[in-house]
Amino acid sequence: MLTQLAIRDYAIVDTLDLELAGGMTAITGETGAGKSILLGALGLCLGERSDAASVRHGCERADLSARFDIAALPAARTWLTERELPDDDCLLRRVVTASGRSKAWINGQPATVADLKALGEHLVEIHGQHAHQLLLREETHLRLLDDFAGNRAAVNELSETFRRWQATRKRLKQLTESGDEVQARRQLLRYQVEELDLLALGDEELTTLEHEQEQLAHAEETLREAQHAAECCDNDEGGVLTLLNQAIHRLDPLPGSDRGALAEILAMLGEARIQVEEAVRELHRFADATELDPERLAWVESRLGEVHRIARKHHVMPEELPALHRRLQVELESLEGGEHDLEALRAEVESLRDSWREQARSVGETRQQAAARFGKAVQEQLAFLAMGKARFEVEVTPRQSPQADGMEEVRFLISANPGQPPRPLAKVASGGELSRISLAIQVVAARHSTIPSLVFDEVDVGISGATAEIVGQLLRRLGEQGQVMTVTHLPQVAAQAHHHLHIEKQAKRDTTLTRMALLDEAGRVSELARMLGGVNLSDRTLAHAREMLDASQQGASH
Repeated sequence: MLTQLAIRDYAIVDTLDLELAGGMTAITGETGAGKSILLGALGLCLGERSDAASVRHGCERADLSARFDIAALPAARTWLTERELPDDDCLLRRVVTASGRSKAWINGQPATVADLKALGEHLVEIHGQHAHQLLLREETHLRLLDDFAGNRAAVNELSETFRRWQATRKRLKQLTESGDEVQARRQLLRYQVEELDLLALGDEELTTLEHEQEQLAHAEETLREAQHAAECCDNDEGGVLTLLNQAIHRLDPLPGSDRGALAEILAMLGEARIQVEEAVRELHRFADATELDPERLAWVESRLGEVHRIARKHHVMPEELPALHRRLQVELESLEGGEHDLEALRAEVESLRDSWREQARSVGETRQQAAARFGKAVQEQLAFLAMGKARFEVEVTPRQSPQADGMEEVRFLISANPGQPPRPLAKVASGGELSRISLAIQVVAARHSTIPSLVFDEVDVGISGATAEIVGQLLRRLGEQGQVMTVTHLPQVAAQAHHHLHIEKQAKRDTTLTRMALLDEAGRVSELARMLGGVNLSDRTLAHAREMLDASQQGASH
């Protein structure tokens, strides 16, 4: 239930905070006062499209929020829980900037406009002033019958099965028509994958082969130079060690060789001799470990040659071959797997078709059973609305071809006068009759709605007199089951409401503002008198308004 609506700088409203309650709330005001502003603000909170014109002139942004009590709305609470949002309260907020951009929040968390719209479907149901025009479209008839029958979840499941069935049929058709191309591609992939399987190049193997080839190719030169270096260090006829030993022997007997600068020099020469001796040992070990293996070199160079040949063949770098191998394997597996196996696809198409037919049969039976009940319920409301001689029927006929929502077409038929055959609503000539028929259908639909907050925007257009009072009684009864807000120009309807919200336009200096307020009893009498008699309120008009209000409230209590 909508409990609060806050508006800041929207249209011609500067600041407004409304506290709303259950029951029926009538929304009235002179033409152009801004009744549509209230519904527009609520619509923005529920995800309707926004534009820069929403922002009050001279302001940077419009800020709108709607708070709902969802204690009795398990679907809304589940929606919030699934998205890890708090579900103990529900606050929808929308900000529209002067540039036309908008932002949205749900319970303080950023949200998309689509999120607002999806959650809003669980919170409020709006019956617009053009609802009777929508009722002339037969797709609306099918939706209303499904809602009445409690078919919404089943129809959604049916549509999803239909979508999968058609998508699989399309894929099967594409594969069947491109069978030769697929087969050719499969054969090429098999050859390429087998060739790469035989190559079996590891991810790091190319680097290892290139390093080994370089070592083997230069092994003879490396061995020769290592041996020469060892000989330069350790040669009795002038090697580095021989010269170092001679230098040490010459300096060691000199005075001061055990201290001062000379001692430091002798120490450095001794360390150099140790380092050279260690280097000589390492050079000999290195030379002993270096092998000349021309056969291994030939194999490595042959292996590298094969890698480069296949890389050129596939127009990739040699190091890219392992990744290419994996990609081709995946593509080959997909072509040879169940997804692209024609027999498997044919079986899947048949299975989805059979599932859709079974679901469609069940939905169709529910529609046939609900059609008579829906027609009877609307017939009862028409009698209440002074159209007791009218005959309303719901016609359910089979379609020629399957559709996402089933195999039935639904049409609402009406015979306004005895002896005339029922005809489609579009054939009804009288605007007043169409308004009453539309209202009867909407009341029946609303009674079977799982959404407790209903908004009726001037659905009583074209109705007057005693029928208008009956319309008010209908809306009040709906309000007793939840929350009904109705925009009306009829005092007979407004008098039936539990609460009365008045909207008026005020001009101040160079600006025009809209004010909204819940009326007390005296205010309700004055507003009903205005609706009855215009601007100049006479005592007689006020008395009539008082009598109307008292009669409506007393009648409702009985």
